[in-house]
Amino acid sequence: MASKVGRSGKLIGPVRLLVMALAASALVGGTLAATLADDAPAHPARPDRIVSINLCTDQLVLALADRRQIAGLTRNAVDPGMSDQASAARGLPLLANSAEQILAIDPDLVTGMPASGSAALAALAPHRYRLVDVALANRLDEIYQTIEQTAAAVGHPDRGTAMIAAMERDLTDLSSPGRGRVAAYYQRRGYMTGTGTLVDDMMKRIGLVNLAEKLGKPPLSRLSVEEMVAANPDFLIVERATMTVGDRGAEMLHHPALSGIPRIVVPEAWTVCGGPAYVKAARSVAAQIAQYDERAR
Repeated sequence: MASKVGRSGKLIGPVRLLVMALAASALVGGTLAATLADDAPAHPARPDRIVSINLCTDQLVLALADRRQIAGLTRNAVDPGMSDQASAARGLPLLANSAEQILAIDPDLVTGMPASGSAALAALAPHRYRLVDVALANRLDEIYQTIEQTAAAVGHPDRGTAMIAAMERDLTDLSSPGRGRVAAYYQRRGYMTGTGTLVDDMMKRIGLVNLAEKLGKPPLSRLSVEEMVAANPDFLIVERATMTVGDRGAEMLHHPALSGIPRIVVPEAWTVCGGPAYVKAARSVAAQIAQYDERAR
């Protein structure tokens, strides 16, 4: 996942997920960890009532489970700006972080990162649900691990194997048009995605050098327009939603001083979570660079 900055200026993606994970640490360490105890009830190999409490696990569950198995997703699951699986999520139950909703579902699998910071789950301490704790994926190999883990948990390991094989095939012939050129993943309010992130992994895969690494910046930092102009990267990678000035955060990305830097545009939904959409993002960025080079000849 890439570190993100939302339209309100709040962090989303791994930074927000990390904060939420810390808030839910008591949940992992106590409440749901009890589900793995020796006296925990038996669970079916193929669960019938799956609940996801995280945007990223929403997408994995949607891609790997049968629709009839899915009993609840987060509200972000149907947001096309955040989820690459938004269309598949339509019509499925959406949870409002409610203990009553989860209790009524009585899930036989709860999957998360954990990332809801859910007081609702904490309130269900006397109740035991099977938990699958999926790790954040910031590299392609970690994406494969989360796919395997989720596929096994929902009872369809063969689907995970097939999905990984398809991703590997689609990435085998991926060109590397970056040729060592420098790019910055530039977001609202001047935030820049740095090393150790999903976007950084993708940039390296297509031969780009992350400006954040060149400048020694952390995974998420801020760079003013003036600093960006001085750094003079070969490309700016921006989210599709920021191509129009819909808020003050996006407005700075349209500063005239930045107009001379070529832009590569990707949907935020392809990079906010580590999953199959990684392939779409990588191939799109590579194709846009190739198109730019063709026009420049």
